[in-house]
Amino acid sequence: MSLLANTTNPVLNSERNPILKYFLKKTFYAQFCAGEDAPEVRQTIDSLKRIGFAGVILGYAKEVVLTDAHMKDLASCRSGVSADECVRTEIMPWANGTLETVQLASPGDFVALKFTGAGRQALHALSQRLPPSEALETAIDGICQLAASRGVRLLFDAEQQALQPGIDDWSLQYMRTYNTPDHAVVYGTYQAYLKSTPLTLARHLAAAREGGFALGVKLVRGAYLGSDPRHLIHDTKAGTDVCYDGIAEALLRRRWNAQLKPASETDEPSSAVPNVSLVLATHNRESVLKAQTILSETKADSDVAFAQLQGMADEVSCELVTSGGRDARTSRAYKYLVWGSTGECMKYLLRRAHENRDAVQRTRAGRDAMRAELFRRVRGLFGLA
Repeated sequence: MSLLANTTNPVLNSERNPILKYFLKKTFYAQFCAGEDAPEVRQTIDSLKRIGFAGVILGYAKEVVLTDAHMKDLASCRSGVSADECVRTEIMPWANGTLETVQLASPGDFVALKFTGAGRQALHALSQRLPPSEALETAIDGICQLAASRGVRLLFDAEQQALQPGIDDWSLQYMRTYNTPDHAVVYGTYQAYLKSTPLTLARHLAAAREGGFALGVKLVRGAYLGSDPRHLIHDTKAGTDVCYDGIAEALLRRRWNAQLKPASETDEPSSAVPNVSLVLATHNRESVLKAQTILSETKADSDVAFAQLQGMADEVSCELVTSGGRDARTSRAYKYLVWGSTGECMKYLLRRAHENRDAVQRTRAGRDAMRAELFRRVRGLFGLA
């Protein structure tokens, strides 16, 4: 996968090798991606909604490819000829692709966007915790305005810790502008495997309360275990699980707890957690079941969605879908998928491979779930179900 994603050899380039493209399109691509163009994407989305999914989280797969020479002097991209080149070859293609993605999504769907996809100006500003450049700010505002007008919500993806503080700054900035007191258009992503996440989230909750806007929260376990500094991450997976489930419970019950505490010492621990719009993005069935139990116990009409990657944890997703007939409020399931050509999606597919090298246990769980369902259907044929 790494070779195919980074190759300069035309034989290994799926855009130039029709045999390779056909193989990838029918295997890896079909498992994780939505389609190469608007008709294919809409067909995939419609098929998921017919199954019973509440909607999709759609991302644009194409990424800016930066050479070592590009990365050596990011500051030069802020002015002069280099800045014009960045706008023309990096920011505008990213913005146009993201705007097209918002157009492909339907009201109630989400669109995921990755700021580093906008290239060098985004990388430089985020690494230095600077505001976006004028061209990038115009592009992001255009995306947010289109999403708000179409009833589509935006998920700002988390990235490596070298960039994440800058992403957090931008997320809050655009939440202040586009989120209303009762509805979130913009969501930030919070990675529970980071020891700092509860405090970061508590500070953002305080900012939302003071600013009078709904905080959009996409809660994930974390996707950069191989690149983030190890000392910033919980020592064990169990520690990450406790953090994830604790944060989810605090937000669902709107009560501070041992994992999520008020950011200020002047805040009373007995005070209510501000209301949030929440996406629980997890493949962990136990976390999903815990969240569903809490939702069923609370009276509030919480804005909560559950999300899994397309092609992964399908037994968890389908269990959410089938339980929706009993209580739709606790079972709003979404699938995350990207669209673009096979070549454009290769780096996305490579990340899926890297992130899921430990997928043996999930594969076994999926196998067991499919076996149980097969036996249930066979028993049903004989009236034994």
